[in-house]
This record gives sequence, C-alpha cells and structure tokens, in this order.
Amino acid sequence: MRDHIIGEDYELWDIVTDSPLGTLKINAKGVEVPKTRADSTAEDLKIWEKNAKAKKWLVCGLGPDKYSRIQSFTTAKEIWNTLQVAHEGTPQVKRSRGTLRYSQYENFTMKEGETI
Repeated sequence: MRDHIIGEDYELWDIVTDSPLGTLKINAKGVEVPKTRADSTAEDLKIWEKNAKAKKWLVCGLGPDKYSRIQSFTTAKEIWNTLQVAHEGTPQVKRSRGTLRYSQYENFTMKEGETI
C-alpha cells in the first residue's frame, strides 16, 4: 500500500503517517480545533485535498466489513492506524501470537493414526 500511495504522490504518505496537522487552530479556550472553511488558507485546502486522495487510496481495496470500521474517520492517519491494528494487531497481540506459535511448534506430535 505504501508504494502505491507514494507512487501517486510522495507527500500523500506523509499525510497518512503524520496526519494533516496544519489545518488546526487554537480557539479562545486555548484548545486546538479544526479550522472551518472560512478560516482556511489555500495551503490548508491543499493539505485537505491530499488527505482526501490518501483516504481514497486506503479505502479503494476494502471490503464492506473493513469499510464499516473506518467510514466515520476524517483523516487518512486514523484510517491507516485502524487498518494496521486490524491486520497486524497491537504489540501485545503480536507477542501473544508468537508465544502461541512457539508453544504449538514445541507440542507438535503425530496423532494416532497419522503417517508421515
């Protein structure tokens, strides 16, 4: 996926991994919030356009079950992180899988009635 996105536009991969942070503003309470269209500059609009392209590339190959997980996300980074966890699992899950596979290997024996 990374190579396809980079092949389309190198900056798209930056959007996927870093998210479009340049489109935030600080409100009166000092909290970062997304800029409205009226507050956006031409540069902000280009960033959101690249975010939309990156989202398109990420979503194109998904089936309905995977799409239902990510349809509400607004940034390519959110989609990428969710898909990564869904396919690879969290670091704890990865360790658990490795431990399980190792124990299955150690306990591998021929069952009664099986031949080589």
